[in-house]
Amino acid sequence: MAKDKQIPAEYRDLLDRPIVVSLATINPSGQPQVTPVWCDYDGEYVRVNSAGGRRKVKNMEARPQVTVLAIDPENHYRWIEVQGVIEVINNNQDEAVAHINKLSNDYDGNPDFFSNKPDLRNMQERFIFNIKPMHVIANG
Repeated sequence: MAKDKQIPAEYRDLLDRPIVVSLATINPSGQPQVTPVWCDYDGEYVRVNSAGGRRKVKNMEARPQVTVLAIDPENHYRWIEVQGVIEVINNNQDEAVAHINKLSNDYDGNPDFFSNKPDLRNMQERFIFNIKPMHVIANG
């Protein structure tokens, strides 16, 4: 089992492929909260995208410590855990919408995330959360 601050090259595919990951945040009570999310990795940050007002968003804004767990769907003994901190919260709507559209294309093959939800297009404020890896554990 490898431990580091960097994403090992041989596990990067778990963040580059369209694998739904588990995002753990911390509730106000201290209880962990886990949500399945889409993510990508830009070489420095693991990035997740969310609409404002959600529990995970409130948690990340108040307590920036998070963990992302990606499990290889073809070998459940192969996984990567990225413990990190939210270093940047990007609420530029053009960039956040472009990012959710990129993720939608990667995960669903749909380049317009809002095409099936047109009412949400102007109702949601989107955020990109840039997670700086602080401790990485990889297995398998």
